[in-house]
Amino acid sequence: MITLRLIFYVLAAVIAVATFLAVTRRNLVHAIVYLIQSFFATAVLFYLLGAPLLAALEVIIYAGAIMVLFLFIVMTVMGGAARAGHRYRQWVLPSILGLVSLGAAAFLIFSAPAARTGLVPATVHPAVFGRYLFTGYWLPVEIISFLLFVALAGALYLGRHRGGDYERPEVEP
Repeated sequence: MITLRLIFYVLAAVIAVATFLAVTRRNLVHAIVYLIQSFFATAVLFYLLGAPLLAALEVIIYAGAIMVLFLFIVMTVMGGAARAGHRYRQWVLPSILGLVSLGAAAFLIFSAPAARTGLVPATVHPAVFGRYLFTGYWLPVEIISFLLFVALAGALYLGRHRGGDYERPEVEP
């Protein structure tokens, strides 16, 4: 039990450090690497808390698809300006954070007694899930939908170009 608490706090520290570094980096590629590290540590934390499906979805959707898309967009739009130097010193901290997360994941996967037992599948029809969600949790669902609307409106406002001329960024061939 003490070991699981220690792993929880270590993963929480990794998430906090990686997220802080993702927000404070000037180089967008480095920020994306730290954000991927934060997502992976969050997935390990979900697994620790007993939600292996959420852990898998975190890795597949966020760390896999969305961050690769962000990295592709940054490298496409910025061209050669986003390329990082080849200094090995800059990869020491992400490597340490990654090894800590991988070590915690390996420990949880190979030592957990629940990993050796089969799970009983649970099925539910979408109508039952929707009725449960919108009767018991209608206020949080509405708040989340409003927040998503505000984020969409903010993205549209920030993304519109001002003036008549649109300047395309220079891309090196």
